[in-house]
Amino acid sequence: QVQLVESGGGLVQPGGSLRLSCAASGSSFKFNTMRDMAWYRQAPGKQREWVATILRPAMTSYLDSVKGRFTISRDNAKNTLYLQMNNLQPEDTALYVCKASANWGSDYWGQGTQVTVSS
Repeated sequence: QVQLVESGGGLVQPGGSLRLSCAASGSSFKFNTMRDMAWYRQAPGKQREWVATILRPAMTSYLDSVKGRFTISRDNAKNTLYLQMNNLQPEDTALYVCKASANWGSDYWGQGTQVTVSS
């Protein structure tokens, strides 16, 4: 089993920054048994949207609209995935959810953390 718990969301003004965390736990979780980990987001009334992925070994990819502003990273020792978000804009407002994709084919999702960008 794998459990994912996100934190770090909140209300921020345009141009501000937040760092999201996704703490992973469970008997089945190890970073080296995950094919990749990713952040997704879902804004009200919209479909879930992929934001960023980190692969093994530490290769990253991003949604075009967040390139240069968001950085995905992980801390193997803490079993934690991060998303550093800078220069946030109102269109970044969404529920941010992390996903772990295991080598054995299963996907695990967290419950999400809300990010609201507003003046």
